[in-house]
Amino acid sequence: MTELLFRDDAYVRSCLARVTAADGHGIRLDRTVFYPMGGGQPGDSGVLRLVSGETIAIADTVKGGDGLDDIIHIPAAGSALPSPGAELIAEIDWDRRHRLMRMHTCLHLLCAVVPGAVTGGQVADGRGRLDFDVPGSSLDKEVIAARLNQLIAAAHPVAPRWISDDDLAAQPELVRTMSVKPPTGSGLVRLMEIAGVDLQPCGGTHVASTAEIGLVVVSKIENKGRQNRRVILAFA
Repeated sequence: MTELLFRDDAYVRSCLARVTAADGHGIRLDRTVFYPMGGGQPGDSGVLRLVSGETIAIADTVKGGDGLDDIIHIPAAGSALPSPGAELIAEIDWDRRHRLMRMHTCLHLLCAVVPGAVTGGQVADGRGRLDFDVPGSSLDKEVIAARLNQLIAAAHPVAPRWISDDDLAAQPELVRTMSVKPPTGSGLVRLMEIAGVDLQPCGGTHVASTAEIGLVVVSKIENKGRQNRRVILAFA
């Protein structure tokens, strides 16, 4: 399995690694800073820099079929594959990752601002959205944007912590998403806490302070069903 460096420190941009497998599915490493697509957040892109000086562009990162720690780095079309055992430096596209971290964290704030269960969501580069099981008349674009920007400016600390499967089962209110359930069975579940604002299970990458998010706007609120409303955010 792959050692997931991003899980403990989302600000690590590169690492030394060794190729454990490379085939038509992609490249596996013994350790990585690349976040795999999941929880509504896209997988990282970047490069692998071999000792020989050769570089391999990584177009996407996904989870394999052998558990949460099985990470596959997808090379750009036409790239040559490295040999198993080869040593390299794995380096993410940091500017893109940081934008995703900022928006992912902002969506956690949106959970705190809008009441109701989350029925879906997606993080994208420079924008993001959450779907809520709420009446449409209860949502106001300007009110939501103003509250979000207040929370952002307040510079609330953001940090992960862990609880046991049993503790999560005893606190079902921590799970806000109806469509995605946090992985259990390993004994521990990762929570993301925005101090004094939000606490919920999440395996994604986030900024360390809400102040890093920057100003946001609510670009649209869409009707997606009888009580399903989509709130779409973008950086101002």
